[in-house]
Amino acid sequence: MADMFAAFADTPLAPASAPYMVTPHDSTALPAVPKALYVGTGGTIVLRGMAGSTDVTFRNVANGQIIDVRASHVRATGTTATDIVALA
Repeated sequence: MADMFAAFADTPLAPASAPYMVTPHDSTALPAVPKALYVGTGGTIVLRGMAGSTDVTFRNVANGQIIDVRASHVRATGTTATDIVALA
């Protein structure tokens, strides 16, 4: 399949081209820093931003919500949301 956009640079504003499922873990970093996270089943997400020095908690995340954050980690402890897809 031809990629009509192959000549364009990938930017944080461009659509994701390599999404992957996220398995929350307390110490393992995500394999690639995504542009955002899609939350299939809502709840709470504990994560660390790419340039952050501490974790933050997103509470009451809705089903189907996109969180515009470039996360380096999604923690298992405290995360109740599931079906999380990294938009990379």
